Amino acid sequence: MASGDIVQDPFLQSVLEASIHAREQCMQLVDLAERSAIAPSETLHDDTRLSLSAQQRQLNANLASLRHASRESIIGVRTTKQDTADARQEVDRLHLQLQNLYYEERHLRGEISACESYDHQYQQLPLIPAEEFLQMSPEHAIDDEKSLMFARIHHELAEREVLEQQRQELLKRKQLLIAENKKRKDDLASLDKDLETFIDAAKPIQTLFEKQY
Repeated sequence: MASGDIVQDPFLQSVLEASIHAREQCMQLVDLAERSAIAPSETLHDDTRLSLSAQQRQLNANLASLRHASRESIIGVRTTKQDTADARQEVDRLHLQLQNLYYEERHLRGEISACESYDHQYQQLPLIPAEEFLQMSPEHAIDDEKSLMFARIHHELAEREVLEQQRQELLKRKQLLIAENKKRKDDLASLDKDLETFIDAAKPIQTLFEKQY
């Protein structure tokens, strides 16, 4: 696989191309030097000397470009690392937030389930059956389950208030009867005492009559 197929980043591709050109120039300089038999500078032909000088300048320019690209790539790598670290922190933060939401959802589902299964006190009320209530109040036939339950509870409350009022009235009558009975008992006790006093007072008369007859 060619290196150009592996490297997809445009900047890195330009650096790769510059390095290839620099390598080719180095090879060309080596070939040129070998063809010139590497003689002392004063024995080289002017054309060869000019060609070598031009190739060296071009090579220096390419090497300078490579060094600049290397510095840029190092800066880019550092920037990428920092961006990656920032992105990882953001991902970690979002993951933690997601976990918190998951735990909160599970907690709320548990609370909802507990509320739905809670044995509320109103469910223990001795309400009349729904069918009987609807016969008494057919206007609630279209109510939903919740509204129907409220209506049944209000009906039970009204019935209990009537019964409580009747109980209070009966209690008052009971208190009156108790007071009346007590008064009669007191009157009877007083009458018994008066009779005893009368009998005691009549005893001398009775004794007198018994002596005479």
